Amino acid sequence: MLNQTYTADVLVVGGGTGGTAAAIQAARRGAKTILVSEFSWLGGMLTSAGVSAPDGNELEAFQTGLWGAFLQELRQRQPGGLDNSWVSFFSYDPRIGAEIFAEWVQELPNLHWISEQVPKEVYRQGNSIIGVRFADFAVTAKITLDATELGDLLALADIPYRWGWELQSEWGEPSAPVTFNSFTKKYPVQAPTWVVIMQDFGEAMSTTGYANAPEIPAAPNDNPSQFTGAWNSYGVERVLQTLTPGDADARGLRFLNYGRLPGGLFMINWPICGNDYGQGLERLIESELSRGEFNQESRWYSQNFARFIQNQLGRRYGLAKQVFPHAPTAFALHPYYRESRRLVGLTTVREQDILPVAGGRVAPVFNDAIALQPFGHPTAGVCVGVGAASRREASRREAIAVGNYANDHHYPGVEFPLQPKSLRWGGRCTGTPFTIPYSCLIPAATDGFLVCEKNISVSHIANGATRLQPVVMGIGQAAGMAAAMCVELNCQPRDLPVKALQTALLQDDRAKAAIIPFFNLPPNHSDWLHWQLYYLDNPQAYPASGDCPCPSEDKSDNSTFDKDLIRESNCFKGVFYRLNQQEYRFTITAPTGHQAQNWQLVTLRSHIDEQLRAYPDGQLLTLWGRQNHFGNWLLVEHLNDG
Repeated sequence: MLNQTYTADVLVVGGGTGGTAAAIQAARRGAKTILVSEFSWLGGMLTSAGVSAPDGNELEAFQTGLWGAFLQELRQRQPGGLDNSWVSFFSYDPRIGAEIFAEWVQELPNLHWISEQVPKEVYRQGNSIIGVRFADFAVTAKITLDATELGDLLALADIPYRWGWELQSEWGEPSAPVTFNSFTKKYPVQAPTWVVIMQDFGEAMSTTGYANAPEIPAAPNDNPSQFTGAWNSYGVERVLQTLTPGDADARGLRFLNYGRLPGGLFMINWPICGNDYGQGLERLIESELSRGEFNQESRWYSQNFARFIQNQLGRRYGLAKQVFPHAPTAFALHPYYRESRRLVGLTTVREQDILPVAGGRVAPVFNDAIALQPFGHPTAGVCVGVGAASRREASRREAIAVGNYANDHHYPGVEFPLQPKSLRWGGRCTGTPFTIPYSCLIPAATDGFLVCEKNISVSHIANGATRLQPVVMGIGQAAGMAAAMCVELNCQPRDLPVKALQTALLQDDRAKAAIIPFFNLPPNHSDWLHWQLYYLDNPQAYPASGDCPCPSEDKSDNSTFDKDLIRESNCFKGVFYRLNQQEYRFTITAPTGHQAQNWQLVTLRSHIDEQLRAYPDGQLLTLWGRQNHFGNWLLVEHLNDG
């Protein structure tokens, strides 16, 4: 029985990474917004799923929009900073991330957040979605967004979606299989991981030299042999400076430092003989009961992996205490789902759309596939005065979010080969930048509805790059902005002028978001908006190098961001060595406490990258940067010759 029916301009169902961003952006734009989340924390992958060492969009030029604002908040709030692990440049306590999102939501009077509720029914009126029913209340809205972890509204609303693989014959994706086989049947989607947080209980005054963490009990189906070799390939290089005489297994310690968090915590999200779980993946979308069974098994599997770690590395390491709000508190609130149901949208992001162009360092931002399906509902008509040819041309410029992660798929015990899209930049590996088109958020034949999570219209292959936290956050921000603008203009999402949406994202007064990816155009650059708009209007001029034809170091006065980074850094003098084209070593000569130490030099800043590429081997340098002892790198923020 319904106790209440709410009305809103925008309804966001799901409080994960994309949904939280969408609700915040829609409300900031002025729309009356209701956000209904399944869990008591907002942020999804970044918080409640425990993946607080995120990947992708790490370069300064890609730290824009709500993603960039989130990083800025983390830098201010996380004691000890974000340089804690070697898998990410930003690792933090997930409790702090959850606090940030909760505060952003609570400061908006036109945003109503209802937690710990799941959708039960979707309301339709003809071809339009008009609301959603929950257990004891309903919400009607002009625009509804599916931000659930597994695309649940798509199923409830009977909106066409994909689940599983596409063959190479469908879109010509180079990494797609030619035929279906036992592998594609066993793993229709990528394996989730139920993240568990472990804790270093430290040294203690005892005969063993270690504190005794509580013993981790065996969960059902415990089989330690399935975890054997989890860190065999991970040597001691990255932990040499942190080892102590009592450390029993250097390889194990380097493995733990992979996802090290502040305060002696470790994020356990490990793919090699680790806690990825892929048994019976079809259960995730069969029923509520079968999903619950899968999730229980997944959590047990992570518990047994944590037990294996403790047994191998000693009772110094145990389950963390009181990290997450529900017992058992060391386990994330839900699995880290890497893939969900995927919308059949107006257009579909394919592998070709995320791979670098021939001879270039960027993906084809304005791809031909998008132009094959012009905007305009087959029966509802299109914007007055806009012809089919104009719509096709406009659709070629419909980027609304940027990602740059390397394509990464998870299938336990299987290495699946994918076309490479990595490159070296700033002394390390990063990914080819690509964009997300607006039309992949829009159902092919349903109005009043958008998606904004891993459920966008994307192929199974390309999902390996579009699923990462920063790009999903960008998708959510764009979807929230689009939903609010549809309310303002009284139009359907498919009829929203894309250029207006892009301009709104670029000019947002609180979290301006990049539309066009450039390696050398940071968001604080005085010409940033000019060049973003220029390439939207002149797509044929977009350079395959990904470098904008302007100096990356801005000499204007808006350099507070630069000053803050330098102030947080330490000064070092030493000798620069070029080991390879994008591989640098730095031997410290001063201060004396670090003398003769060797560090890998890396940077996230474009003008520093340019300087490093130009320096000769043996150059004397003075630099300002932060040491990451677990990655054995110096993150350079500023440098001078000599």
